[in-house]
Amino acid sequence: MEIWIEQSLAQRLPQVNVADLQEAWRALLVRAKMMQHHRVTREELSVREHMSLILRRLRGGGFAEFGELFEPGHGVPVLIVNYLAVLELVRESLIEVTQSESFAPIYVKLAHARPE
Repeated sequence: MEIWIEQSLAQRLPQVNVADLQEAWRALLVRAKMMQHHRVTREELSVREHMSLILRRLRGGGFAEFGELFEPGHGVPVLIVNYLAVLELVRESLIEVTQSESFAPIYVKLAHARPE
């Protein structure tokens, strides 16, 4: 028993919605603009400087909500350097980051001095 399957040789192109094409173009423009402004130099943004600023903010004691350590209005490069500063402070055991349970707010505080 033989089965013959006829295959169409006509090429079928996917239908593209004009709105989707416009959105894809807008996304490219946004990415291009973001790439244009990402010039981070050592003189402009210092992780150590941001570490000092974070420690000063936490100096009063108690907890601060994680989001309070960041100012989105200063731009993406500053957010990134500030986040690196938080990670470095945790690595150096200068601050503690806590959360009571999954999806609960994240809090940051100065680490307690260890007894010698």
